[in-house]
Amino acid sequence: ILFSVARLRRLASLLLALSPLAACQGDTLFTSSVTYCSEPDALLIQQFDVIYFQQNSSVWFNISAASVQPDVNVSANVFLNVYGMHPVNFTIDLCSLFNSALCPLPTYNFTGSDTIPLPSSLGLSQKVPEIAFKIPDLEAYAQLSLTEVNTGALKACVQATLSNGWSAHQVGVEWATSGLALLALLSAVCFSAAPDSLLPFRFLDLFYLYQWAASTALLDLNYSSVYIAFATNFAWALGLLSNSPIQIAINNMRHLTGGTMADASGGSAVAFVNRKLSPYNAAAAMFVSGTSQLLEINQETVLTWSNSALENYASPAMLDVKQLDSAGTVQLVTSSSSNVLQAGIPIYVNYVGIATANAFMTVFLTVLMVFAIFFVAVGIGYGIVAYLARRSSAKAGSLPNLQERYTGLARAWFLRLFLIAFTPVSIFAMYQWTLKDSWLSVLSVLLLLVVAGFLSYCLFLAGRLAVRGTPSTLYTDRKYLVCGGPLFALYRSERYYAALPLLIATLLKATLTAFAHADGEVQIIFLLVIEVGALATLLVLRPHKTRGADILTTSLAITRVVCTGLLVCFVEAIGMGAISRVVIGIVTAVFISVAVVVMFINILVNLAAPYLWRHRTRSSTDFSALEKGRPESEETSRPPEQMVPLDPGVNPDSSSQISIEDPSVYTQESGATTLGSLLPRQWSLRPSRHSHSRNSSMSHSRNSFSQSSNFVSSNASSPRQSHPPSPLYSHSQLQSRQPTIDEHPAPF
Repeated sequence: ILFSVARLRRLASLLLALSPLAACQGDTLFTSSVTYCSEPDALLIQQFDVIYFQQNSSVWFNISAASVQPDVNVSANVFLNVYGMHPVNFTIDLCSLFNSALCPLPTYNFTGSDTIPLPSSLGLSQKVPEIAFKIPDLEAYAQLSLTEVNTGALKACVQATLSNGWSAHQVGVEWATSGLALLALLSAVCFSAAPDSLLPFRFLDLFYLYQWAASTALLDLNYSSVYIAFATNFAWALGLLSNSPIQIAINNMRHLTGGTMADASGGSAVAFVNRKLSPYNAAAAMFVSGTSQLLEINQETVLTWSNSALENYASPAMLDVKQLDSAGTVQLVTSSSSNVLQAGIPIYVNYVGIATANAFMTVFLTVLMVFAIFFVAVGIGYGIVAYLARRSSAKAGSLPNLQERYTGLARAWFLRLFLIAFTPVSIFAMYQWTLKDSWLSVLSVLLLLVVAGFLSYCLFLAGRLAVRGTPSTLYTDRKYLVCGGPLFALYRSERYYAALPLLIATLLKATLTAFAHADGEVQIIFLLVIEVGALATLLVLRPHKTRGADILTTSLAITRVVCTGLLVCFVEAIGMGAISRVVIGIVTAVFISVAVVVMFINILVNLAAPYLWRHRTRSSTDFSALEKGRPESEETSRPPEQMVPLDPGVNPDSSSQISIEDPSVYTQESGATTLGSLLPRQWSLRPSRHSHSRNSSMSHSRNSFSQSSNFVSSNASSPRQSHPPSPLYSHSQLQSRQPTIDEHPAPF
């Protein structure tokens, strides 16, 4: 499907609106990285900075280079690639520039810096669309080729990627997502004492969403640059923390243990991306290898510029360029060079400043630091709990009970940390096995066995307890519910195993990402099957206790299926155009952003739910009192003689719950008392024959009410027949009365 530039502009504006800290950039294009595209022969480049200003159609350049061959007359070809299109392609006669100062090339170091207005005959302002200055993560590069005039041999080739200053990767987005995770963490810690609280589970769901969003950019696909930049906002959730001292330490440790792979680049990693992928989008014929000449560059226009300043100076000798980790030097990157970054994990981790061989060790050290912080926090908390328990040791057994509860909560959070670490550890540990760089791979085996083994053991304990008894045993055993609840407390008792399919799906996706890293088609097809299977499992099982929880998890699963389906468009074999892939990447990023916003709202709702429910309950109680026609104070201040006794047949246990000091009723009319009187079992349906009422109409209405509702209304002025006490009733029963309707309402 071909998308117009107007649609791309709207989507780019929408993505920029989601980036709060994106600085306003002018209508300029500038070089973001510089590499050699052929072996440097006659020209060595130290600096190559170019800025194009759309407003006045001019170019500012700052070039520092050294010519090393005498008597070389060259022509310069300038080639521009924007999203696979070639709007600019022309040749410059260097002998006509600077009063022939560059013909032949001088054999000394020189620096040239100036601003040159481009002639209107180029029509560059019409060839470069407006969207090129606004869309984030522009996919464009310029190429300068120097060809000897007499022999046609290629003497130098330099490629420079272009940028407009906009990017989907924003430090503000990283801080916002990590701040949301911190809010979810603090709220989960505060409410984790209740096993049925949803906040600890929402914290796990949020972290799983972050990790899944980052892992979608780890496949062997031709992603658009904007989507890779967006996915790097969640790299911290995978434990990929780019810290220079840590990376230097990992490099040293890796080289001491037999590692030979290149370290991370000190500059932009985009310079080392495979030229077939974004942002280069170059066909195979456009590659330059060795001293071969570009074949598909057409010489269209010869331009002559003059009256420009050229300033010479002496500089140190150029350094030889051979490794990826040589910062501040121009690298040689060709189709056959060993420092080319392939699609998947290599490009992703290098975009965040981590070498490919350092990815696992970075995750390993991050996991160690997180668990070290956890143990320190738990130790401090245990000391505080023990101190508070000793201060309140007046209560018997308060210290062991409080410490036992705290230990159960600590074990539950220990399990949650393993659940969070499972995704990054399984991906990068298995990927480390494919590199064969150093014997540090042994650590990847040990870490994966520890994480997977601990989770398997916890699942085994839960399954054994459910099989030996009943699934409800998991929820009635209070101790195990607290420490093992992260695996099953979110689900209904008959669906206690619902976490197992999710963990299996996570392990399968990690296996595909790591071992099928050279075949993107296999990866994306099987990942789509796994996501559809996970969605079908949720729809069939409906494991959660509430309908709202089922809707939330199902919507997140649908988002994963849709986004995974959109990633199919990035398969290289499909050959989708660069602009179409940019649109797909922006749409996928919007879907993920909406899912993050939904999780943010859900966390806020669950955080405020207890307070809202308490206010709603209080309001409902006040409204019920007003609905009866009298205020609540009047309802509770009724004298005992106006309350209707409850039939023991309706609430048989109530006779032993409520008693009063004087259960006898004294009548003014006869002076008799009901103390010691024994009523028939069905006395509520058969009023006494000796009862008389002062008001016959009141007696008749109350008798009618008694027969219809199994309650009898006793008139305070009516005498009752006395009976001797029966030996079948104890003294405690005689000293108690039946509870009234106002004291014990009937259950609904």
